[in-house]
Amino acid sequence: MELKRVVVTGLGALTPIGNNLEEYWEGLKSGKSGSAPITYFDTEKFKTKFACELKNFNPLDHFDRKEARKLDRFAQYAMVSADEAIEDSGIDLETVDKYRVGVIWGAGIGGLETFQNEVINFAEGDGTPRFNPFFIPKMIADIAPGNISIKHGFMGANYTTVSACASSANAMIDALNNIRLGYSDVIVSGGSEAAVTLAGMGGFNAMHALSTRNESPETASRPFDSTRDGFVLGEGAGALILEEYEHAKARGAKIYAELLGGGLSSDAYHMTAPHPEGDGVVAVMKNCLKNAGLKPEDVDVINTHGTSTPLGDVAELKAISKVFGDHAKNMNINSTKSMTGHLLGAAGAIEAIASILSMKYSLIPPTINHENIDENIDPELNLTLNKAQEREVKIAMSNTFGFGGHNACVVFKKLDE
Repeated sequence: MELKRVVVTGLGALTPIGNNLEEYWEGLKSGKSGSAPITYFDTEKFKTKFACELKNFNPLDHFDRKEARKLDRFAQYAMVSADEAIEDSGIDLETVDKYRVGVIWGAGIGGLETFQNEVINFAEGDGTPRFNPFFIPKMIADIAPGNISIKHGFMGANYTTVSACASSANAMIDALNNIRLGYSDVIVSGGSEAAVTLAGMGGFNAMHALSTRNESPETASRPFDSTRDGFVLGEGAGALILEEYEHAKARGAKIYAELLGGGLSSDAYHMTAPHPEGDGVVAVMKNCLKNAGLKPEDVDVINTHGTSTPLGDVAELKAISKVFGDHAKNMNINSTKSMTGHLLGAAGAIEAIASILSMKYSLIPPTINHENIDENIDPELNLTLNKAQEREVKIAMSNTFGFGGHNACVVFKKLDE
């Protein structure tokens, strides 16, 4: 059976450095930091008092008040980014075969704020189980693709992938395979997360996973810097319209890139720590290259997982050197999490979008906030430090890894035509 080709025909972004695709790209290329003191709740007693929140996002700009109350923020973000991607794709919703349009979405946690608030309300009550009737449908992770399909009438495959921070990369790989095998013509894919909450910040702080650079939050996300001390929690969503190539051509769609392949692996090592030698990361990148029919020297740029944790950054760069050998020094390597923070289940989506835009504009977004050399990192690697770099990009890879050892990798190609 000949596999179908899969292309990207629409993009949508809702991020801490831009509330739509255009603003997101402007933030990326200018090296904008999305990290700032938390505004959602009082952080006086928290170890970390900052995060990468969305700026000036008002749900009532997108939903009526009644609808907004039925949606957790992570689902609101999903629907807003999906709407932008669908519009960007130019798909005619009146004529497309909606039985062959699906939604495969990623979320690492889902409706955490809803769960938190309902449990707090119960605990502060008299023991009577008074819960909001929308508690469960607001909280469950699969409600995001459910609501996207309900709004647009998409009746194809519909579900959520959950693999912590690899969730939306897993969603894209599932969507890729679904279209490749001929089951769908179009899949709305991506991911969303809204974990900047009391429980989210408190939980990650308890794990010692977050930066505590409270005196300078805008510089706290500093991948590859020797003084990095943890990731900065982010929120938002990214959406990609993945479409069968001939279907896209037949309707005259603009095509951003081809999704050539995806790879999966497991560290099988630790609940939260990466394998120190990056064994699982080596495997996932090799699997991705094989799936895409590429050689290591074909890759121009890698958007790393690069969360700004002491262990993770080094392990990933070791793995890149093992897989790509001397060619690793010829590639651009960057971490856009230095600007957006870590969007957990949405990270793979917004970073895939960054990779695609780097191809479109021949510009590699920088890894910002780098000041101090880490002796554990090969100095010959081009980590695209502090300033965007011009480069023609034909092949772009994006890595995402999740707690539990989940590794996912996707690779995109700029079409020749």
